[in-house]
Parts: sequence; structure tokens; C-alpha cells
Amino acid sequence: MGEEVDQRTFTREDRSQYRQKIRRSLDVFATMLRDSRFDFERPMTGMEIELNLVDDNADPLMRNAEVLAAIADPDFQTELGQFNVEINVAPRRLAGEENADLERELRASLNNAEEHARSVGAHMAMIGILPTLRKEHMTADALSANPRYKLLNEQIFAARGEDLDIRIDGIDRLAVTTDTIAPEAACTSTQFHLQVSPDQFAAYWNAAQVISGIQVALGANSPLLFGRELWRETRIPLFEQATDTRSEEIRAQGVRPRVWFGERWITSVFDLFEENVRYFPALLPICEDDDPEQILESGDIPQLSELRLHNGTVYRWNRPIYAVVKGRPHLRVENRVLPAGPTVVDTVANGAFYYGLVRMLAEAERPIWTQMSFSAAEENFHSCARHGIAASVFWPGLGYVPVSELVLRRLLPLAKEGLDKWGVSPGERDRLLGIIEQRCLTGRNGATWQVDTLHALEGEGMDRQGALHEMLRRYLPPMHENVPVHEWPVG
Repeated sequence: MGEEVDQRTFTREDRSQYRQKIRRSLDVFATMLRDSRFDFERPMTGMEIELNLVDDNADPLMRNAEVLAAIADPDFQTELGQFNVEINVAPRRLAGEENADLERELRASLNNAEEHARSVGAHMAMIGILPTLRKEHMTADALSANPRYKLLNEQIFAARGEDLDIRIDGIDRLAVTTDTIAPEAACTSTQFHLQVSPDQFAAYWNAAQVISGIQVALGANSPLLFGRELWRETRIPLFEQATDTRSEEIRAQGVRPRVWFGERWITSVFDLFEENVRYFPALLPICEDDDPEQILESGDIPQLSELRLHNGTVYRWNRPIYAVVKGRPHLRVENRVLPAGPTVVDTVANGAFYYGLVRMLAEAERPIWTQMSFSAAEENFHSCARHGIAASVFWPGLGYVPVSELVLRRLLPLAKEGLDKWGVSPGERDRLLGIIEQRCLTGRNGATWQVDTLHALEGEGMDRQGALHEMLRRYLPPMHENVPVHEWPVG
């Protein structure tokens, strides 16, 4: 969800003070990377899942405040849109049967949330983009009441100086203009966190960048937006455009976008924070009264609040996270490339594949990113978002190869070995990676199921809106039953 902020108006003095403070904080961060002891001896993982709310007719329901009050669980929090909520999963290790425990606990939490949400006429939908969303839903009234979101909306459009054009060419074409960031709320994601040491951070981030496209291809679940069939993971271009602070002329000058894949392999986590400060003006220039230099000199650990807040307004697909827990600083790679859903077990399987594979690539004797250009990784990412599980990607030593073939022949064995290194039980390892294998063998993930079901319903004579609603109604039962998506029937 990001840092909590209060509603306010920013002055020129606020921005000047913030720039000075964040640059001092960056210097302090550099000192800490050199001298401080970061917590990484028992690496933890974490997860966040964003959910949609729908009514009995499968239309978006703009009542997240009432739903959260009914759920009354601190693990569930508000999100950007009034039809969104988010569940935060407590950090845990990967070893043993933790994945099975995670799946049971997450499923129990969602079942409990669904039961309470029904008391106010709501249902949970774990899906990348809600297919029944229409353009008329995407107004400023759709934003949650949290002051952070109103401020972000104001600051993004103040930076742009004009309305936002969203253009996506896929199977169909979409062209809409909006005066609010509400379309960003259409993008619901799953975020995997992995705690790493400062020395290992660059290798893990680079490895995560390499496999981001593969993850998107396997896990695509957002093929539809405003009644149009677009990319298999439409969430990627939509999110990139819906928070763009650049006017057309500024884009033409090569200014970086705030939703960013990046532009180079890194050698240190400092590279990412320094780029964020150097390239991106503050959206929320809010300063705390503390002095991070004095805090560090006194032997305490500074929160670096300004640096963290600013970092939260640069939307890298693999984002660096600095946090302080129980007086100890730590670093995490936050992997943000995947959509929500279709099920808890699919989500946990996606996580197992990611954690296993990223470890093997990060710790390889000859790093994979030294064998390919950064632009090739970015091209893979967008190609996989466009074509999903049918995509082909560039891979060193192989050239261009279908994603499913690459995963089956090369990457699943690596992920298996990586999970062994994490200490995951063999039974859980094989069960979860078996789900990834079956997706590759059947060619079915959330995106292909949605599109195939939609086309089948239209073939039976339904119009597009009727078919979208019926498709979503058919999506929800196997989602709640936790049946892996490759086993879902079509039609």
C-alpha cells in the first residue's frame, strides 16, 4: 500500500527542503552499506496480494471501507481503488513445509474475508484486471479515501499538466483519455519479497530482471480491459501509462518513466536508490524532523523516511526495499511483475518457481546477465506481457526459444535445485513446480482461460458484456475451490 501520508498542499520550500534531506539520507545510506550490519542471516520471504471486490452481478463494487470494516483483520488493508483491498502475508522462511502452511493460512484468510465481505454484499475476486470494469467506473470517485491516493493523483497530474492518454494495441485497440489515476486501480498484482544481504543484492536484482518476462508469460491473467481483448498481461502497459507524469514532449526528450523496467544491470543496491533520487522529482515531498546523520552517529539505525517514501513513488517492476525491523536494517527485492490469481495454489506455485530460479541464477558461477544485454531482458519482458505463455524469448546459448520449451528444459530443473538449496521439502517442491510444468504442457494460464471462455460464450450467442460477466461468474468458483488454473474447464 505504501507509506501513510496526510492531505496537504506542498510549497516550493517543501520541495527544496525535501531535496536536501533526501540527498543527505542517500549519503547516510551509502555509509550504512559500508559499515552497518544488515539483517540477512535467516532470509525471510513475504507476499502481498491485491484483490478486487465485485457484487452479486459480477460488477465492481466501490465499497472497500465497508468490506474492511466487516473483515476486521489487520492483514487486510485499503488499496488505490474503492473496489480493491490488499492482503499482507507475514514474513516467513521457505524451508520445510512452509509453502504448504502458507497456502493453508492464506486460503483460510481469504475464505474468512469472503464470508465477512458477503455480509455487505461483496465478493473477493483474485484476478489481474477485473474484466467487468468499464470506462465509466474510472473516475476520481473510484479512488479510496486514503489521503495518499488523492495526493498522488493531484501531484501526478500537476507534473503532467494535462489529461492522461492510455493507448494499448493488442488483439483489439484501446484509446481512452482520463483526468485521474483511477485506471491504475485496475491493475491488481502479487508481490513477492525476498530479503538479501547488501553484497548479494545486485546479483538477486539482476537475476529477477532476467526472469521477469518468463514469470509474466507463465502467470499472465489480465487479457481484458474495458471490454477489449488486448495483451495477455494488459496490466503491464496499463500500469506503465496510468501513472506517467511525462507529457508527450517530455517523453520525446528521453525522460525516464516512473513505472520503469530500468536501463542497466547494477553492481550495488545503491545504484537503484541513487537513480531514483537523481532522475525523479518528488511527488510527495514530506520531511520528518529527524536527522539521519546524527541518528547513525549515535549508534542507532535511521528510518530514512524520505528515501523510503520517494522509493515508493518510483514503480520499478523489481523494486529495492530498505526497512528497519526491531532495530535492525534489512534489504529486500520486491518482485512486482505478476498479476493476482487465479488461485492461491497458483500464486504459491509462482512464488516457488521465482524463489528457486532466482537463487540459482543469482549464485551462478557465470551470471546469466553477463551473457545478454539489458535491452534483451526488457524486450523479453514486454514480449511476454503481450503474448503470454505463447511468447518466445531470447536466452543466452539458445537464441529465441518458446517460453514453455525454455521452462520445461532449462528453468524448471534450476528452480528445483534452488528450492533444494532453500531447504524446501521434496514433496512441496515437486507439487508446486508440477503446477508450473502442467501450465507449460497444456498452454493454459489465467489469461488463456479467460479468453477461451469468453470466446466460447460469444460463440454461443452472448454479446461481449454478457459474456464478460458470465466468464467472471465461472471464474470465481474454481478460484475459491483452489483448483489450479490448468485444470479449469472451458465453456
